[in-house]
Amino acid sequence: MGRFSARGIWRALGPGLVTGAADDDPSGIATYSQAGAQFGFSLLWTVFLTLPFMAAIQIISAVIGWDTRRGLARNIAQVLPAWALYPLVASLLVANTINIAADLAAMGEAMVLVTGGSALVFAVAFGVVCLVAEVLIPYHRYAGYLKLMTLVLLFYVAAAFSVHIPWGEVARATLIPHLDFGRDQILMVVAVFGTTISPYLFFWQASQEAEDSRLSHRQIYAGDPKLKKNSFRTISVDTWTGMFFSNSIAFFIIVTTAATLHTQGITHIDTAAQAAEALRPVGGPLAFALFALGIIGTGLLAVPVLAGSAAYAVAEVFKLRGSLELPASRAIGFYAIVAAATLGGSALLATNIDPIAMLFWTAVINGVVAVPIMIATMLVVSSKHETRLKLPRWLMILGWLAAALMAIAVILLIWSSV
Repeated sequence: MGRFSARGIWRALGPGLVTGAADDDPSGIATYSQAGAQFGFSLLWTVFLTLPFMAAIQIISAVIGWDTRRGLARNIAQVLPAWALYPLVASLLVANTINIAADLAAMGEAMVLVTGGSALVFAVAFGVVCLVAEVLIPYHRYAGYLKLMTLVLLFYVAAAFSVHIPWGEVARATLIPHLDFGRDQILMVVAVFGTTISPYLFFWQASQEAEDSRLSHRQIYAGDPKLKKNSFRTISVDTWTGMFFSNSIAFFIIVTTAATLHTQGITHIDTAAQAAEALRPVGGPLAFALFALGIIGTGLLAVPVLAGSAAYAVAEVFKLRGSLELPASRAIGFYAIVAAATLGGSALLATNIDPIAMLFWTAVINGVVAVPIMIATMLVVSSKHETRLKLPRWLMILGWLAAALMAIAVILLIWSSV
């Protein structure tokens, strides 16, 4: 019975789990590592403060995709004029391409730490592998591989337990928020918020739920209120699980770097690979190896999500046939966008653009673009024309609060920069 139950739970998890895991990409790992190295345990409260807001906006995006069987961009097109929609999607494409470049760079550097060789060659090779997998493997099989790859994030849990952790201090920092309103700390809080709640996650999960809805036999019974309620429950459980998993991994990354790097006076980390390298003499070879392998594994998960979410958004806006379930010959435009985002990210690595600058501008663009996209998403589910998308009042409140939280984060980002 236990075995059957475990298998049933695993099968019930899908787009929500993959989306949550993709949020902990190498760029996110670098942000969380810097938070731990610079401020110790004092910012642990931020990863769980964002959890309900993150889960709410993802559930709303997922329900939009499931109920309409269309992606988020096509639904937003119904509430935003073209002059407002096109810049948002273009910004998403640019941010995702830069993010892919930053992730591939981190993966290449991590591979060099483990095996030696050329970081650029490894990074480009990883990009090609991700692209080929997305093009050649149908969605229903590819989604299973992505779900399985989420387990690589457990490396960061193992890394935390491979070093000495003062758990009493960790508990206090998690449950009792501390903020001194210094510029650097505010900037880091904003970075954590922006890393945790990213626009590409909204588009990816909505599109994956739409794919699942089209593939699932349950779509036949979409008019049955009981089955409709069960679908919402499944989406909610999947998404809450994925977001909790995502934030828990962020928690353990901060704990690990705070307990090792911060206590040794190493307070500046620019990349995830630097965090792994810094852990080698402090945390030992096991912590280093787990951290480095985690960077590579999460990158292999996140790069397809970044490229895929951009492709879904652009294809939907310009009404191109697009689906990871379709072969490349039947969705040439869609896969061309996937290739452009992936190979464009790889091409950026050959330039003199600073990887740290790429991370910074990705965070800025994502943070700014997230606000109007979240507002537009809430307008979709609030629209009287979309009567099918009636959601619980508590979820609607959390969704609007999530948009407000990101707006405040952007204002703080601008204020701290000025």
